[in-house]
Amino acid sequence: MSNLVNRLGDFLTTYTKSIILVMLVVTVLIGAGMAQVEQQSQTEQFETDSPAADAQSYIEENFTLDEGSNEAIVQVIQRGDNVLSKESLLESLSLQQEIRERESISTTFVDDRPVFGYANVIANAALSSQQESSDANAGPPTLTEQQAAIESLDKSQLEGLIQRVLGEDGSERARAFMPASYQPGNTTAESGSTVIRQKLDIEVQDPNSFPEELTTAQLEIRDLAQDRDSDFSLFGFGLLNEEINQSLGDSGAIVGPFALLFVVVALTVAYRDLLDIILGVVGIFGVLVWTFGFMGWAGVAFNQLLLSVPILLIGLSIDYAIHVFMRHREQRIEGDDSLSVRNSMSFALAGVGAALVWVTATAAIGFLANLTSPIGPLQDFGIVSAFGVFAALFIFGALIPALKIEIDGFLEARGIDRKKRAFGTGGSIFSGLLSSGVTAARRFPVVVIVLALLLSVGGAYGASQVNTSFDETDFLADSPPEWTESLPGPMAPGTYQITDDLDYIGQNYQQEDNEAEVLIRGDVTNEKTLQWLDETRSSVSDLETVFVGPNGPAVTSPLSVMERTAAQGAQAAQIPEDERTQRQAALAGFATLYQQSTGEDGVPNQNVEKLFTRLLEVNPQAAQFVYQADGETKAIRLQFGVTGDARIGDIAEDNRNVASSIEGVSSGGLSSTPAGDQVVFDKVQKDLLDTVIQGLVITLVAVFIFLSIAYRLTGNPASLGVVTLVPVALAVTWILGSMWLLDIPFNTLTGTITSLTVGLGIAYSIHISSRYELELRRQGDVWKALDTTVTGTGGALLGSAATTVGGFGTLAFAILPILQQFGIITGLTIIYAFLASVLVLPSMLVLWTRYLGPSGYFPDSDVEPPEESTPSSEDQPATDAQTE
Repeated sequence: MSNLVNRLGDFLTTYTKSIILVMLVVTVLIGAGMAQVEQQSQTEQFETDSPAADAQSYIEENFTLDEGSNEAIVQVIQRGDNVLSKESLLESLSLQQEIRERESISTTFVDDRPVFGYANVIANAALSSQQESSDANAGPPTLTEQQAAIESLDKSQLEGLIQRVLGEDGSERARAFMPASYQPGNTTAESGSTVIRQKLDIEVQDPNSFPEELTTAQLEIRDLAQDRDSDFSLFGFGLLNEEINQSLGDSGAIVGPFALLFVVVALTVAYRDLLDIILGVVGIFGVLVWTFGFMGWAGVAFNQLLLSVPILLIGLSIDYAIHVFMRHREQRIEGDDSLSVRNSMSFALAGVGAALVWVTATAAIGFLANLTSPIGPLQDFGIVSAFGVFAALFIFGALIPALKIEIDGFLEARGIDRKKRAFGTGGSIFSGLLSSGVTAARRFPVVVIVLALLLSVGGAYGASQVNTSFDETDFLADSPPEWTESLPGPMAPGTYQITDDLDYIGQNYQQEDNEAEVLIRGDVTNEKTLQWLDETRSSVSDLETVFVGPNGPAVTSPLSVMERTAAQGAQAAQIPEDERTQRQAALAGFATLYQQSTGEDGVPNQNVEKLFTRLLEVNPQAAQFVYQADGETKAIRLQFGVTGDARIGDIAEDNRNVASSIEGVSSGGLSSTPAGDQVVFDKVQKDLLDTVIQGLVITLVAVFIFLSIAYRLTGNPASLGVVTLVPVALAVTWILGSMWLLDIPFNTLTGTITSLTVGLGIAYSIHISSRYELELRRQGDVWKALDTTVTGTGGALLGSAATTVGGFGTLAFAILPILQQFGIITGLTIIYAFLASVLVLPSMLVLWTRYLGPSGYFPDSDVEPPEESTPSSEDQPATDAQTE
């Protein structure tokens, strides 16, 4: 192994010009794939195969309206002290007028009543009263007429009208525009809803395919509403998709420059040399070019998770650069004065190269453990991160050393001295701090290990309390902090308000697309089917997660659609036959059939198949709840609105219970499958937790096997691999305990933290163990070996840890909370791994040497370690496989 490492080091430092040429060509070829990288932001990409997902797909494919009749809904919620006042009603109507006059908005409208809300209900009621008294011919009222009708009312007339229209005897459809807190008949309300309906040519499944013109119109509607005196909360699919996409771009625009600035500052502190700083930055850009180019060629779309990968690779690149450069500096300062730049780099690569290969392999193992996850974006995260780690190895193991040799050699040939002292060496303050772990290992190693284990017990308890979270709002940005207002144009974030709007709408209104669903198949035309639905409706109404508005629980099924359609038919039946339209005649006929089929309990108990067929004929909207094919009813659908602040797990549990109750009341005659985003997302949450556990187990086992074999192949006991891994395992418990204390859940990003902790953290332990084993053989004394290891390699580790933590710390500037959490928790991961390697691992290495390792390395007296001697040039280079 040592001969192979030596030959590789000699090769990389001998043919530097050829290596530079080849690496640059490869970089150009791989980087060409960057142009093919696409962006993907929809939450559906996280969904996994499950009965709920299959049921949801079935619903989306079959419970659809006719082509061309799909709609996009925009909810506009007007808020104030009393939106039922004359001023607020007129403001709502005025806003509608402005919206209708904006051509770019109105061209997206459906043909029939595209804008309608609570103010229109009251205005139309006022107009109806006036027309009755004047015996005028009623026609579709214009907004101008509606405004005039409201203007003509005095306070008492307006309040009386509101009590009649929105009271118990008023219209349920009218009360549907009021918030959940509204009591029927009240003349005051804190908010009111207006619905805007836009035309969709097809049903949109992928947010990225949502028509751009509809999104633009929704953004314009929000701008118009924000210019009003009242507060407005809006929700629309285009608004949601726009802010999710915008949050990705804005987070990158803020974090990217901050990360680059930090890299320059960090490298300045560590290197204190302009040329080395430039080389480090060039290497980082090379790694990013390789990674994004790979994504393009591999067809991996850029998503929310992958936003953290550039920061991750920046931190790792700095890590690799520091270890190579600092080892090279050690060789030049402490080695033979006759060593040239080329020979010093050869020795440095021979010494640090094997450790970097091991670090790369173990980090890749940690990342690739995510391939066991059924969640696609997590698999992409693992693959891309693993490739990026190998890219860092090639760039900083071949290209950057070759560039440094050529440039330093060129400068020294002209009399410019390029010798620099390695960070953390030379008796600096950092040397003293790093030696504290050695002091503790010498005096009370058992106590150190016991304390670390006790801390891990507490961390393990906290780990069992960490929640799992997956929600669409995880990918929505909060309102940017005030300091971002002073950022230059390209970095300044846009406006974000949909998170706050969603919170308000979800608590007070039945939010669009926020429903739980049950797909019902089997004997759906049984004469008792509608009665079973009625029994289920009663049980659903008692659930805490169900949204309860002014009209009661929001439960929709074929039965409720029939009831509303039959009520319309009853009204149409009051019209003389010769005056009815074709639709009115059809509605009246349906009402007659419904009445004839109804039993004593008021629910139809016969002619069920015929009722389904006639319902679809007279009310096309029923196709959302009844699916027929080849003249037969194949399935029906139950839907109930849920509160916006209910936990996904609670909604999913209630949904599953509803599905079970349907099968229960039907005695197995119906097959019910829970569906809806909440059930699907709940499955994602469970998959995330499985990913955390499986990723940790697989990573620990794989790394243990790899290290045991690697150390064994290089002539060391396999037990050294176990000792190297234990501090990292302890760090895992510490980080999970910290997540509990900081109330950070497992989500799509933090769910990778266990495998990431092992994959990144093992690097610190490998560097310490490998250097210690080498120094132990070189110096023949456990204390000298430990001291040299911790002050030499530990200095590089300290610089590496500080820069990596700082790199991830820049994620705290991201406007996405999920990225902020990932930055915090990953930064803590690096800190814990570093502390475990320099404080706990030395004590474990002492005990390993005493009981399991090679013998003869302890001095006769442990009171004072022998004086350290400076190794001779014959001891250089450090060429064994496990050197740092």
